[in-house]
Amino acid sequence: MLLNLDNEVYFKRAFTRRKIFKCFVKDILGIDVEVGKIDTEKRFSPKIGFINFKYDIYAETIDKRIIIEIQKVDYDYNLDRFLLYHNMALAEQRKNSREYKIEKTVYTIVVITEPYVVRDKNGMLLKNDILVHKTNFFTDDGIELPLFNHKLICLNPNYITAKTPVPVRDWLNLIYESIHHPKNYQVNLKNEGIRETVNTIIEDNIGVEIRTLGKNREAAKSARKVYDAEIKREIATKMKVDGCNLEIIAKYTELSLEEIEKL
Repeated sequence: MLLNLDNEVYFKRAFTRRKIFKCFVKDILGIDVEVGKIDTEKRFSPKIGFINFKYDIYAETIDKRIIIEIQKVDYDYNLDRFLLYHNMALAEQRKNSREYKIEKTVYTIVVITEPYVVRDKNGMLLKNDILVHKTNFFTDDGIELPLFNHKLICLNPNYITAKTPVPVRDWLNLIYESIHHPKNYQVNLKNEGIRETVNTIIEDNIGVEIRTLGKNREAAKSARKVYDAEIKREIATKMKVDGCNLEIIAKYTELSLEEIEKL
């Protein structure tokens, strides 16, 4: 049985292993990296601005910074949040007012394991397996100028399609299967990184201490989910009393019409 990779404890255990980290980065970014220390809960000191943020997984090479984040519950501000995290890793390299050059290319890879609740400017819900933000300039006829090459990549295993690149699909499928089919998972064990990860997150290969930490994390998230649901119901009840349209209530609370009618 696989342990679910949307649990931070198990995700970090797997992706801080150098071999898995390198394979994942190679398949997602298409680059080979040699990393030394792989940090978790990485914070910059002194902190930047007024935000005391931290990165789930963080590693550096001579010329690159690589950040990997895992997010289970999707909020509509997630993309804003991770864009900020990505930009902070750029901004931190500017040591004083006379040095603006950013020496290290920053790659941020975010895995969001819930369906998106984010909508674009036209109100359409995002349903993409891969979203890429590039920090480059473009000519007025749309030609990209590879000046910086920093990338923020968001991955979502809920939207795998036939067009998903095979190396990326392997990882998204592994994450999805670990969450939804942990006992009867179907993954590409011919992929070295996938095979190594499976061996790392098989329940029998995990010590009692790690499993306890993982269970505690699950309990905390379950409690937060219940709390969020109660808040949504409270808001929906107030909106209903004020005479708001049920469809409007459903839109802003994400509750079903059936749930709202029962309030």
